Amino acid sequence: MAEGRASALLGALLLAGAALAQGDAFDFMPPGGREILASLAGGDANALAEIAGREHDRDGWAEWTRAQAPDLEAAQVETFAAYAALNLPAGEDVLAEVADSGGASALPPDGKDLAVQQCQFCHSMFSGYLMHDRDEAGWLSTFKAPFHLEIPMNETERATFAAYSAINMPMKMQDVPPELRF
Repeated sequence: MAEGRASALLGALLLAGAALAQGDAFDFMPPGGREILASLAGGDANALAEIAGREHDRDGWAEWTRAQAPDLEAAQVETFAAYAALNLPAGEDVLAEVADSGGASALPPDGKDLAVQQCQFCHSMFSGYLMHDRDEAGWLSTFKAPFHLEIPMNETERATFAAYSAINMPMKMQDVPPELRF
């Protein structure tokens, strides 16, 4: 039993390390909700924890975000609002870790994180993800395909992925680095 937990932990660490190592390679993608949250906090750990402890519905988060950052692009407002409505408020243990570390990495992954972590292992990010135009229901329906049933994401993560993807995909071909096309 201990071996199973150690293997699971090692697998999670390897996935997290791969995602972090590839972070810069995917900077061309629109920011996810967690990344937008970090920028709204302006590098202030206490502000980040305070925001992550709030609770609003999606419309409430969009309204709050527009008031805090009136120059933020509409897609970023919607991306953050969707992420926040699904993933916040964070639990007390997560908020304490956010306040102590000063970073958003303790918060749940956002749609961009999930896409980078899950999509590219089986197919091209370009043709299998970045160029698809679907609404949230359409993105959620991809998880009904037999080959997607085993993707290790819970329902909240799937909804977070679907919201991010519906708001930010498809991308324009010229915005994707040539080495990642097809």
